[in-house]
Amino acid sequence: MPNPQADPTTRRPLGVLLVEDDPGDVVIAQEALAAGGIDSRLSIVSDGVAAMQFLRRENGYAGAERPDLILLDLNLPKMSGHEVLTEVKTDPDLRSIPVVVLTTSSNVEDVARSYDRYANAFVTKPVDFEQFTRVVKQIDDFFAQIVELPPST
Repeated sequence: MPNPQADPTTRRPLGVLLVEDDPGDVVIAQEALAAGGIDSRLSIVSDGVAAMQFLRRENGYAGAERPDLILLDLNLPKMSGHEVLTEVKTDPDLRSIPVVVLTTSSNVEDVARSYDRYANAFVTKPVDFEQFTRVVKQIDDFFAQIVELPPST
């Protein structure tokens, strides 16, 4: 069966929650998504606690839309990315949301720990601006045009 997300005439905007505390990386992600030609709704939070509040629609996030995809940094203030990943994947209301760990770490322990906590993918952020932009665009393309995402609730 064809993927309705892949048909530009029926595709709805991809809701992306970026959990990132580095303002420079936020700007790169915003530019990559805007340049990608894919209709995306980007929401941004800068720490793990805010991520969980956003996802659970608590403390100022009551009107937040459920994202179709979470791009998650590991090195976050207040609650680490590993802790956020564990919370998301053990919550029956959230666990179907794909989570891509997008981090500067290439540590094999971080990779293994992320997959042990059911990350859908682990991507090490390239240092180069153009490569980082390309990686974010490829992630967006993949989830917006190729995969079948779970229905929004």
